[in-house]
Amino acid sequence: MTTLYTQPASLAIGAINGIASTAIAAWASGENILYLASLLLTVVAVARVTAALGLSPEQSDTSTRKLEIIYEIGAFSYAFLLGGVAAATMLLDAGAEVEILMVANATCYGVGICARNAGRPVIAMGQLSLTCLPIMGAALWLGTMAHIALFFTMLLLLPAMASITMNVFKVLRDSIAAAETSAKLAEKMQLLARTDVVTGLNNRAGLNHALVEMMMALKDDSRVALFWIDLDRFKEVNDLLGHTIGDRVLTEVARRLREIAPQGSTIARFGGDEFIMFCRIDDRRDSERLASEIHAEIMRPIRLDGDRLEVRASLGVALLPEDGTDADTLMQNADQALYHAKVGGRAQTRFFDATMTRDLVRRREIEGELRQAIQRDELSIFFQPIVDLETGRIRCFEALVRWFHPEKGELRPDEFIPVAEESGVIVTLGNWITAQAARTAAQWPEDVTVAVNLSPLQIKAPGAALGILNALREAGLPPSRLELEVTESLFLDDSDATSVFIEELSAKGVRFALDDFGTGYSSLGYINKYPFRKIKVDRSFVSGKDVGRKSEAIIRAVAEMGSTLEMDIVAEGLETIEQVQAVRDAGCTLGQGYYFSRAVPDYLAAMLLSQERDPAHSGDRKTA
Repeated sequence: MTTLYTQPASLAIGAINGIASTAIAAWASGENILYLASLLLTVVAVARVTAALGLSPEQSDTSTRKLEIIYEIGAFSYAFLLGGVAAATMLLDAGAEVEILMVANATCYGVGICARNAGRPVIAMGQLSLTCLPIMGAALWLGTMAHIALFFTMLLLLPAMASITMNVFKVLRDSIAAAETSAKLAEKMQLLARTDVVTGLNNRAGLNHALVEMMMALKDDSRVALFWIDLDRFKEVNDLLGHTIGDRVLTEVARRLREIAPQGSTIARFGGDEFIMFCRIDDRRDSERLASEIHAEIMRPIRLDGDRLEVRASLGVALLPEDGTDADTLMQNADQALYHAKVGGRAQTRFFDATMTRDLVRRREIEGELRQAIQRDELSIFFQPIVDLETGRIRCFEALVRWFHPEKGELRPDEFIPVAEESGVIVTLGNWITAQAARTAAQWPEDVTVAVNLSPLQIKAPGAALGILNALREAGLPPSRLELEVTESLFLDDSDATSVFIEELSAKGVRFALDDFGTGYSSLGYINKYPFRKIKVDRSFVSGKDVGRKSEAIIRAVAEMGSTLEMDIVAEGLETIEQVQAVRDAGCTLGQGYYFSRAVPDYLAAMLLSQERDPAHSGDRKTA
C-alpha cells in the first residue's frame, strides 16, 4: 500500500495529461459527450490527487483495507473513463488525429500504471484492463482490418504486461521481505547489545541510550532521581556459593527493582553487583521514599535451593536539576554519593551534596601529592613505645608514618591513609614504611621489637611476603623482631592469599598482632586459626566515652584469655595513671598511649631506649 501512496506527484502528472488530452479531443471533435466525459475525468482525477495528498499508510487511524478501497475506486474509475473516451473517439469517427491522441494516451497510461502499481498486481492489471477493454470493444465493433489488428495487439498486451507486473511485484515483495528481515535482525542485535544477559535489564549501552532519550524528552520543570545501587559484600556470595547462585541473586534483585520502580523508569545493571535506576519524581521526599523501598525490597531474605540469603545495599542518589542538568554530571554525582554511603558504613543511602565534590577534589589532590612525597622523601617514620606494665620497660615501638608537606604543613594520617588505600598507593607506601622501620629497629637493643601496620591490599599484592623478607634482610633485622599488626577486616574475605601470607612469614619467625580487637567481628576463630602473639584492645574500651563496668569486664575477659593462650594483651589509648592501673589490674601486660609517650622521631626513640638502659635513669617512670 505504501507504493500506491508514496508519489502523489506522478498521479498529478498523469491526471493533468489525461484532462488535457480529453479536453483537446472534445474541442477538436466538437462532440458534447466527449465534453461530458472530459468533465467526469477531471472530477475523478482531482479527487484521486486530493486523496493521495491527504491519506498515508503511516496514519495509525486509517486501516490498510480502507486505503485500498479508496484507491481502487479512484483508479478504476479514472482508467475506465480514459479508456471509454478513447473508444468513443473511435466510434464517433472524431478524426484520425483525435483517435491516435486518445488511444495512444490510454494505452501508455495502462502500461505505465502497471509498473507504478506493481505492488498491488490486482489494481495494476485492473486499471490496464479497464483502459484497454473499451478500446478493444470499439475495434471489434468497427471490424476493419486495422481495427482487428489493434484488437489483437491489445489482447496480447494484457498477458505480456501481466507477466512484467508479476515479475516486478515479486522483486518488490522479496526486497520488502529482506528489508523487514534485516530490520528485525538489526533491532534484535541492537536489543541484545543493550541488554544484560544475566538480569535482562539494560546494560551500560542501554543505560546511556535510555538516559539520552529521557534527557531529550524532559520539560523545563521536570525532576529526575538517579539511584546508584551497590550490593554490599556480594563477592562473598560468589566466593562461597558460586557464580551460578550469584547470578540468580542478581536476577532476583533485578526482579524486585522492576516491581517497585515507578512507571516509565529505566533500570540497568551497570556492571558486577551495581544497578542504576532513574525515574521522574515529584520532589525530594518522593526520592527518599523510593530509596527506602529499594532498601526494604533488597533486604528481604532470598531463598535459593533451600538457602536463605540476606543481601544489603548501599545507595547513592543524585537529583535533577539540583545536582546536575546533564546525564554525565548526574551519574558522576550519584557515584560520589554512593562512595560516601559505602565509606560511611554501608547499607545506607546518601544523597549528593556539594561538599562531596570538594572531598573528591581533595582526595585526588592528596593522591597525586602522596605519590610525589614518596619519591621526594617528604614522609617520615615516627615511633610510639609499647611499655611493659609490670616493669615499665619499652618492649616494642609501633612505626607510624608522618607526612610533613612543604607547603601545607603536617597532614594527619587519617587524611592520606584512606586515600592511599583507595588508590592502591598503600602498597608502595606500606613497603616503604616496613623497610624504613626495619632499618631503624636494627640499631636498637635485640630485645626491642618494631610493629608495623599492614593494609589488606598490601597482603594481597603479588610477592607481598617476599618483599617483607627482602626488607628485613637488607636492614639486617631478624624476622623475630618484626611484628605485623593486622585488623579483623583482613579476614572478611577469608582468602587463601591471606593464609599463605601469614603462614609463610610465621615460618620465618615474623610475629603477628591482632589490632583494634573489639571493634569488628571479634571472632575467636581468627585467634584460633592464625598464630597471633599479641592482641591490642581498642582504645574505645580504655578511654572512650562508653568506658565503664562493661568495658572493664571485657578487658578482663580478653586479658584472661590472653594469659591462658600465652599471648600479650596491649591496652591502647592510655592517657592517665588511673587508666594504666585499671588495665594492669585487669590483666593487660602491655600499654600504649600518651601517658608513656607520643610517637617520636627515630633519634628520640633511640634516646628513650638509651635513658631506660642507663642505671641513672632506671625505675618506673612516665616518658614524655
